Amino acid sequence: MRCQLQTLARIVSVVRTYAGGRRPSSKAITRTMSAKSTGLMFQLKVNPISGNSEWVVIEEEIDDVSPEPMLATTSYLDMLNDSPRNRAYRAAIDRTVSKHCHVLDIGSGTGLLSMMAARAMSGDDLSSSKGMITACESYIPMVKLMKKVLRANNMNHKIRVFNKRSDELEVGVDIASRADVLVSEILDSELLGEGLIPTLQHAHDKLLVENYKTVPYRATTYGQLVESTYLWKLHDLFNNEADVDDGIHLVPKGKESILRVKPQQFAMHCDALGEEIRLLSEPFKVFEFDFWKRPDSHGETQIHIKAANDGTVHAVISWWVLQLDEEGEIFYSTSPKWISSPLPNNGLPSLYCGIRDWCDHWKQCVWFTKGKGIAVSKDEDICMDASHTDISISYEFNAQSQRLEVDHHELSTQDLHITLSPERIAIYGDNHWRLSMLKAISYALKGQDSPLCVIADDSVFLSVAVVHVAKASHVISLFSGLGDKGSQYLRAVADENGYSMDRVQVVNTRKSQLTLNDTHQNKVDLLIAEPFYFGAEGMLPWHGLQFWSKRTMLDSMLSEDVCIMPCKGILKACAMSLPDLWRSRHALENIEGFDHTMVNTTLGACGLSSESPCFPFFIWQCGEIKKLSDTYTIMEFDFLKPLSSCQGKAKVDFPEAGVCHGFALWIDWVMGSTTDIVMSTGPDQRCWKQGVKLLAEPIKIIQPGICSTVIEAYFDSSSGELSVNNR
Repeated sequence: MRCQLQTLARIVSVVRTYAGGRRPSSKAITRTMSAKSTGLMFQLKVNPISGNSEWVVIEEEIDDVSPEPMLATTSYLDMLNDSPRNRAYRAAIDRTVSKHCHVLDIGSGTGLLSMMAARAMSGDDLSSSKGMITACESYIPMVKLMKKVLRANNMNHKIRVFNKRSDELEVGVDIASRADVLVSEILDSELLGEGLIPTLQHAHDKLLVENYKTVPYRATTYGQLVESTYLWKLHDLFNNEADVDDGIHLVPKGKESILRVKPQQFAMHCDALGEEIRLLSEPFKVFEFDFWKRPDSHGETQIHIKAANDGTVHAVISWWVLQLDEEGEIFYSTSPKWISSPLPNNGLPSLYCGIRDWCDHWKQCVWFTKGKGIAVSKDEDICMDASHTDISISYEFNAQSQRLEVDHHELSTQDLHITLSPERIAIYGDNHWRLSMLKAISYALKGQDSPLCVIADDSVFLSVAVVHVAKASHVISLFSGLGDKGSQYLRAVADENGYSMDRVQVVNTRKSQLTLNDTHQNKVDLLIAEPFYFGAEGMLPWHGLQFWSKRTMLDSMLSEDVCIMPCKGILKACAMSLPDLWRSRHALENIEGFDHTMVNTTLGACGLSSESPCFPFFIWQCGEIKKLSDTYTIMEFDFLKPLSSCQGKAKVDFPEAGVCHGFALWIDWVMGSTTDIVMSTGPDQRCWKQGVKLLAEPIKIIQPGICSTVIEAYFDSSSGELSVNNR
């Protein structure tokens, strides 16, 4: 009993920590914790209205008929629908696994690779196997789902499942002996981000015999230099802002890195950029990682690249090629479509999965060059240093020998940096967006002498813009996500933007509620947001409705003639043909001979009369896409009134033939009732993710102008969830 109480006390402590305002990283929006001694299981979720992270109890057993697809936000379904990947793994496992070996499967997921190994070990007669299979999976809901898959395929007695990280397994305690064969799929788009190197190191040292075999056998990363104005705008706010004449300096000279993207590779579907990318080199090899030996945590190499054209290098696009078998005949690549052969100068191997379907779990990666980029001439030799840690790969160009167009007045490492997403950097550097925001602010503050303005989100642009437009205004920035960093930023750029900090105040509402004591008993004249909430960039567009919640909490502090911006949000929808996205999230049946129908509800699959939840996607990166209808208004959110539940629907007509796989959904933010300024987050705007609702079954439009459907939505103000249905 004492042990149970101590466990619960630890859980309560963690709950309080997250409820107190610590936001998980974007990769950890959903996290699970088990209290084994109590039989309880908790999952960390972000409340879309409050923005707080909170632990919720989830059921001990996963129920197929549960309306809650608890693993829908993961990439498991997309990965399991990747047929070239599945075929390559099956072929390699069949070649590698022998009858009497011990196979260790790290990061087992649904157990697909373990079942492939069991079949390879015993052939058609599963009862004849003399070997052993150990499956290791740390994510509790997936472990429970895997056990259901194993039972359905009569494999539960052949595979021993451990709900542990592989570095928690002990030979002589958990498993009787070291394994002869390692099978794994712990790769992300960059290759190393899921902990491949430390996992292989520990397995080599503690879990595997000498001269063990592996599937995959080897991975090689490749790169290519490219020119792209779009990619440049995703990171170089300083030079983009220099072309904007509005008097606002988010990144003043000498402080170019105060707002920046994280120096890392960013996963992106580069094929979607099409003609906007100009290739400036041939592909080049970067690193090779052998799975069959202990990898190094750090590595460096210098690469000399011959420029194929004149131009400016804005980015390095990279991908990897997986050699799955020792013989070098089975390959899988994440290369972009313009690469005819992923193995330069070597030709296509016999079992190479060359034509890869669109999938979202593995993309290409983009590394931005500094500043305006590197000007190069055709046939020029470019020197690039590449290095890797145990979790990432980075690049650096030799500035002495290259014409690197970047100012060298950046802040030292001891100074403040706020890292933003590439899309947020592009928005802040967009001239049209900035002018529209300034115009809206000017309308709102017209005729006001010394207004009190509250910035109800994490927009550093609005905080600077309001004091720029209204010289006598007093600004309070809530900065619920940026917190103290936001306050330090406003102080750092005050001189260059002509304001003093006695006019600007930051109140972190995660720590305290804004009261009249903070405003010296003055009421709010302007309540404004973009809306943008730091750390929520990857979420659904209606998570911006946090603004409505904050407006409601501040209701008693608003003046009678307060201006609220945006004053309204409009939920819009458009019917879409999305064949690639549909295929990647379609309900599973048989994968390389193994039944997976029991995972569909839990993974949020569409098809087989089942609709999927709404997912956040950049529509323009979803492979083949086509609009099949006009844009429709589903419902409106009135921010002039306190938060409330609401619903709406629209009849959608199809004016042309095609196949409708679902709907793109987004919010248009109406910035003022007396202006025509609307900030749209629709599919034509690349810097915002849209919500995607895939249908239970695609609608085939054979007779345009006759076929129609109805889409309806309900917003629950208590939970902040927005449900969308089609009928």
